[in-house]
Amino acid sequence: MKRYAVFGHPVLHSLSPNIHRAFAHQSGIAIEYVAIESRPGDFDGTLSSFARSGGEGANVTLPHKQRAAELCNLLSARAKRAGAVNTLIKHGTGWLGDNTDGAGLVRDLTGRHGLDLRGRRTLLLGAGGAARGVAPALLDAGIGELFIVNRDSQKADALVDLLGMPGRVHSRYLDDLGALGEFDLIVNATSAARHGSLPTLPMSLVGPRTAAVDLSYGEAAIPFLAWARAANAHHTVDGLGMLVEQAAESFFLWHGVRPDTDAVFAELQARHAALVTGD
Repeated sequence: MKRYAVFGHPVLHSLSPNIHRAFAHQSGIAIEYVAIESRPGDFDGTLSSFARSGGEGANVTLPHKQRAAELCNLLSARAKRAGAVNTLIKHGTGWLGDNTDGAGLVRDLTGRHGLDLRGRRTLLLGAGGAARGVAPALLDAGIGELFIVNRDSQKADALVDLLGMPGRVHSRYLDDLGALGEFDLIVNATSAARHGSLPTLPMSLVGPRTAAVDLSYGEAAIPFLAWARAANAHHTVDGLGMLVEQAAESFFLWHGVRPDTDAVFAELQARHAALVTGD
């Protein structure tokens, strides 16, 4: 039985094991897929141990995506553009790194939610591994100008430089938010809500057609989406659908089979609704 895992900190709450087991059941493929908790200083050693024990592939989440890219001996074009990796594929004695986050987000927004991303003036909150994964795909999907805002402005500047589109992609300071006007798409790619530190966002960012998207799901997405609803955003979307779609892309890279994501998404969404209502 082939072994797979998701690495992160924290990660034991992750739905990825459930998703990949459901995909494997659909496809008739026998796999073992577990969540492995790994602090930043332990990631290199933990990943090496996993490889030595027969690990064939892995997903990588916060806060290891950029470090994972550095550890790979080969990177896909998507991973090179992002400078971050969320999918590892056994490659000889090392790893091939890819990034399925952006493809997963765009597929969820355009397919499941029916959003036309073309020409949308876009605000990306965050400049870490999650933001790096989705920014190139959003640009490829045809968004208009992209403004990147991060607490550490140097990280925002670095991401703008990496994307290499100075006339289309801009970095701004948090203090600039009130002067930026309305956006058609606002994507929260920060982990701030996990730590109770979501920055104060002016409601002037939201216009009549704004779609507000949080890459997190569950409790971590509540503060940002509550702000967006209070500001009368036209669409509010959490990261559950993206999680399922990026997992499907990883599953395809590992097994050559594209699973039915709608069935898995519906089951997870129903389970979440039951937890919220107490049914």
